[in-house]
Amino acid sequence: MLFSEFALWCEKIEELASRLEMRDLIAELLPGLTAEDLPIFVRFIRGLIFPDWSSAHLGIGPNLLYDAVAYVAGRKRNDVISLVNRTGDAGTAVEFLLKEKTQTSLFAEELTLGDVYATFIRMADTAGSKSQKEKLRNARLLYSNASPLEGRYLTRLMLEELRIGVGEGSVRDAIAVAFSVSPDSVNRAHQVMNDLGEVAKIASIDPDALLNVKIEPFRPVKMMLAQAGSIEEMVAVSGEVCAEYKYDGSRFQFHSSGGRIAIYSRRLEDLTAALPDIADQLKEAVSGDVILDGEVVAIENGKPMPFQTVLRRIRRKHDVSAHVDQIRMVPFVFDILYRDGVGLIDLSLSERRIHLESVMSGYIAPQIKSENPDELREFYHAALQEGHEGIMLKVPGSPYIPGNRGKHWVKCKPEVETIDLAVIGGEWGEGRRAHHFGSFLLACQDDQGTLHPVSRVATGINDEMLGILYDLFKDRVISTTGKEVVFEPGIIFEVGYSEIQKSQNYASGYALRFPRFIRIRDDKRMDEIEMLAQIQERYLRSGHPQDSGMQQEKEQ
Repeated sequence: MLFSEFALWCEKIEELASRLEMRDLIAELLPGLTAEDLPIFVRFIRGLIFPDWSSAHLGIGPNLLYDAVAYVAGRKRNDVISLVNRTGDAGTAVEFLLKEKTQTSLFAEELTLGDVYATFIRMADTAGSKSQKEKLRNARLLYSNASPLEGRYLTRLMLEELRIGVGEGSVRDAIAVAFSVSPDSVNRAHQVMNDLGEVAKIASIDPDALLNVKIEPFRPVKMMLAQAGSIEEMVAVSGEVCAEYKYDGSRFQFHSSGGRIAIYSRRLEDLTAALPDIADQLKEAVSGDVILDGEVVAIENGKPMPFQTVLRRIRRKHDVSAHVDQIRMVPFVFDILYRDGVGLIDLSLSERRIHLESVMSGYIAPQIKSENPDELREFYHAALQEGHEGIMLKVPGSPYIPGNRGKHWVKCKPEVETIDLAVIGGEWGEGRRAHHFGSFLLACQDDQGTLHPVSRVATGINDEMLGILYDLFKDRVISTTGKEVVFEPGIIFEVGYSEIQKSQNYASGYALRFPRFIRIRDDKRMDEIEMLAQIQERYLRSGHPQDSGMQQEKEQ
C-alpha cells in the first residue's frame, strides 16, 4: 500500500463520527492488504508504530520534527512553531507548510507503508552521540518525499497521536468482521500476543490458528490490573479470597528462558539494565523457563521506601552499578504466567500459585486464604504497619487476564481517592515558579482512546519536583499560546482529589475538586489512564443522582 493511500483512508476515517462506520471501513480494507502491509496498517491506524509488546521508541520529540519540517519547507523553525501554535495541531501545520515548500528533492519517490515503517525502525535503532542527527536526517527524508496530506499523518504518527478516533476496540472488531472470526478469539489472541497487527495477519492466513497462540518468553503481555473495593464487598460476592500485600513499588514482568533473562516494566519497557540486582536475585531463585509477575520495592532499615525511590533507580541511565548499593531493591513475586513451554494464564490463581511455589526458592509474596472479614482486616492492618499500601484481594478460581481490570482482583487501601490521568498541557508559572511549568492540564480517555480534559493541578508540587517536571516536559512542548502550553501526551500523573463534580469548563463534563499532585506514574502506559466511563462511575458512586443536571462548579 502506498502511504498516500493510507493518508487518504485516515482522512476519511477522521471525518466519521460513528464507531461502527469506522469499524466497517477498516474491515473493508484489511482483506486487500498484503501479508507484509497488514500488520503495519493495523498498528498505524491505531497511531502506533511498533507492537504493543515492543519497547522500541522513535526517540524523537516535537522539536526535532520542527527542525526537519523547517528544512524541507524552506522555512525558519520559529515559523513552524508559530503555525503549530495557531492551528493547535502539528500535523495540520506540517500539511500547510508542505503545500508551500520551496525546497524539493529531485529524486522524490512515492512512499509505501513498508518504506515508512523501515525508516521508523532505522530511527528507533539509532543510538549514540550522533543519533539525533541521524534521526533528523531520516525525518527530513520522509518529509521530502511526502505529499502535504502524507505529511499530516507522518507527523502525527511520529508523535504517536494520530487523532482520527480509532481505538483498540474498533480495530479488534474490524479484524473479526474482515476475516469472519469470533471477536472473542481475536480478543484472546491479542491478550496473549499483545500485537493486533500480528493477530490480523494470523486471522487472514488461518483463523483457526488464533485459538492456538501461546504466551512466549520475551514478548511481554499487559499485566492484569485491579479495581478499588473493600473486604466486605469482596467476601460477600466471592466468599473465600486470596489476600496479598499491596506494595508501593514498581510492577515488573520477569522472563527467563534458555539462559537469557529480561525484566519488563508495567509499560513493557525493558528494565534489565536498570535493575541488574533484581535480575541476579531472580535468576538465582528461579528454576526452569518462566514468566513471572511481581513488584520491586525499595527497602531501607527493613521498611519500604516511597515509590519515587524506585523510580529514581529505574530512570538512571548511567553509573547504575554504583547506585545498586545505595538503594536496596527487593522483588516480591505473586504470579506465574508461563513455565517450561506451557502457558499458565488459563489456570486458576490457586493452581498458578502451586506452580509458582514449585519454581521459586525465595521472593514469593506472602498470601493467605480466608472468607473471614476479621482475619482479612487483621492482614490488612499488618500490611499497613509494615509500611505497605494495603492489600490485594483475588478470587482463587480466577484466570490471569492480561490487561484486564475486573472484579477478580480488588485493591484495598486507606480511603484517599486517587486517579491516574494523562498530562496534555500546562501553564507557565509565576513568582518562584517562573521559568517552570506552574500547573498542568490533565485528561482521561474514552473507549476510542480520545483524551478529554478533566482537571488542572498545581498543588502538591515542591520546588525539587518543579525542576524534575520542567526537565521532563520541556522537550514535549507541541505549541504555546501566551502562558498556555500543549504537551505531546505520554506522561501520567497520579492525582488525589476530594470530590468529582459536573463541570462545563472541561470537555469531559467533569472536574476534580481540590486536585493534588501525588506522583509521576512512570510505570503506567497511556492506555491505562482513567476512562471517562470510570469517572462517571466514581461520580455516581459518591451519591450523585444519575440524571442530575449540570451543577455549579465549586471553587477549585
